[in-house]
Amino acid sequence: MDFYYLPGSAPCRAVQMTAAAVGVELNLKLTNLMAGEHMKPEFLKLNPQHTIPTLVDNGFALWESRAIQIYLVEKYGKDDKLYPKDPQKRAIVNQRLFFDMGTLYQRFGDYHYPQIFAKQPANPENEKKMKEAVAFFNTFLEGQEYAAGSDLTIADLSLAASIATYEVAGFDFTPYPNVQAWLARCKANAPGYELNQAGADEFKAKFLS
Repeated sequence: MDFYYLPGSAPCRAVQMTAAAVGVELNLKLTNLMAGEHMKPEFLKLNPQHTIPTLVDNGFALWESRAIQIYLVEKYGKDDKLYPKDPQKRAIVNQRLFFDMGTLYQRFGDYHYPQIFAKQPANPENEKKMKEAVAFFNTFLEGQEYAAGSDLTIADLSLAASIATYEVAGFDFTPYPNVQAWLARCKANAPGYELNQAGADEFKAKFLS
């Protein structure tokens, strides 16, 4: 299946780890946003929202990283550990995914992207909100090994992509010991984490150095 992506993108890295977890090989199609490749007519036919990541599986096109993650585990997962079928367990996984999308990753972008792309000064209020998001996550992890319980799920893969980006941006996790311990577990156990680390390092080299 074709995967339109940039390695520095946290959402793209979340999908790559999910593909590794279910044993699916992605046909990587590097998509240069700065060169406008996502605005070409052939790409707009696949994804009129012209965003990455975009997955094309035998003619079926899908975008939004967390939707792609769910699709991959539902279609190709060998069991339901990555995305439990139990309604309450699945609800927690979904909550963590939406927390990552709307709070954790969003607040990283709110703080860093104006500085990176618009050369604006740092906004202390946005930094405070970013730290608050990590504190929320630290609380979620109290007494459990992974984001949604005792097993690694797609929520961990999505969150690990975001937290890896925090890490290369120099965020201090010392006040958040649960996040530190969780990240160490993800580094040791998450399938494809080396792709996540390499992509995060590339993000740092391009935008934070």
